[in-house]
Amino acid sequence: MTTGAITPKLVSLSWPLVAGNLLQTFYNLADMFWVGRVSPEAVAAVSLMFPTSWMFVSVAMGLTAASVALVSQHVGAGNDREADNVVAQTTMLTVAMGLVLSTVGYTFREPLVSLVGAEGQVYTEALAYIEVLFVAIPFTFLFFVFRAVLRGAGDTKTAMWLMVLSAGLNVILDPFLILGYGPFPAWGTRGAAVATLISRVLVAIAGVFVLLKGDWGVRLRLEDLRPDWPVLKKLVGVGYPATIDGAARSFAAVAMAALVARFGPIPTAAYGVGVRLMSVSWTVSGAVGQATATGVGQNLGADTPDRAAEVTWKATGGTMAVLFGAGALMYAFPAEAMRIFIDDAAVVAEGVNFLRIIGPFLAFFGGLMVVQGGFRGAGDTRTAMILSFLSRWILRIPLALLFGYQWAVSVGALSLSGFAWGVNGLWWAWSASAIGSFLIGVLWFSLGNWEEGVVEKEGAAAPSD
Repeated sequence: MTTGAITPKLVSLSWPLVAGNLLQTFYNLADMFWVGRVSPEAVAAVSLMFPTSWMFVSVAMGLTAASVALVSQHVGAGNDREADNVVAQTTMLTVAMGLVLSTVGYTFREPLVSLVGAEGQVYTEALAYIEVLFVAIPFTFLFFVFRAVLRGAGDTKTAMWLMVLSAGLNVILDPFLILGYGPFPAWGTRGAAVATLISRVLVAIAGVFVLLKGDWGVRLRLEDLRPDWPVLKKLVGVGYPATIDGAARSFAAVAMAALVARFGPIPTAAYGVGVRLMSVSWTVSGAVGQATATGVGQNLGADTPDRAAEVTWKATGGTMAVLFGAGALMYAFPAEAMRIFIDDAAVVAEGVNFLRIIGPFLAFFGGLMVVQGGFRGAGDTRTAMILSFLSRWILRIPLALLFGYQWAVSVGALSLSGFAWGVNGLWWAWSASAIGSFLIGVLWFSLGNWEEGVVEKEGAAAPSD
């Protein structure tokens, strides 16, 4: 990514990530498709628990952001041996954090399910789903980090094949374990989680083999598997804002799901299906954002910040053009999209409202993700974190409370009240927050405060203080 025409290289780097993320989205949609054949309560349970599980997985987001920034900048600077050491330190940190969070989540699974508002049959299905996902956390962490270090080295195709293995196995197992085809028991939501666990274990083993072999740009060296405290400190320093970012995003998703749940199981099920359909936009923009992070990191390592900025702007423009088209399809055929996953007429009707309010603004969700990728590639994970907080906690959640609910507050002579638009007010909060946060993100990136990077260059003067 440091020489030659940017657009062809960006496409070459992005398409395997888009394909891999599409497979991940397909696997998520397959989960929802088969769970939708169980009951609306099962769909509502997965809709509530999926963002809840990602509150824990968000720690891996910090590790992946840090590893991409460090590996890509070392590769851009020609420091391949230092990049390999980052791989080993990231692996050790990943295993330790994954085991801790898996234990904590499994221990407190019951109060956690109650906290997000699951009741009755929804509670039973949600508990069966989430407790297996907690067991899968360490393997999920390894899977994410292995893909990240390969991306940082510029090898997105191997990362794609790891996703093919994971998603393909999951899709094959889903109908057998969820509905009990053949000799298998009908486990319902637990079956969806068990399919995820099996696929994550196998792909983690495959990832270890790939990195030990070392034929794909970076290598996991056994002699490096001892603590290198300066590198671990830098991984934590670069990664913790991304971890907070991921946790804030996941917690916001849980909070939003809880706000939707207050309107009953029908809107909750529609929300779950609608968000999975929206994930098509995250599939494209997330992948291009990852490619952007690699391009920015390598160009900062090579001391070409103007080229790093050009990578980000071209990636953002191209992504938004694609997502405007996807949003138009979502707006034009909302009922058809919903019926792929669930036949309940009330759920489909509510889903139509969701998709028609979200669809026209889909590109703004994706554009912000690409800009955040530019910040993360520079190692400026703090700004990416602030933009996530802005999008969700400063805009989306407050606007949801303002638009969706009936309330009134008086402070002296000033009176404030909610608009009471009902559940549609929550959907409008999503769209309004996407536009506002995207505009602020673009303005912030244009200031250029991210251009220094996080890897020290050879021959750089030592700091005086």
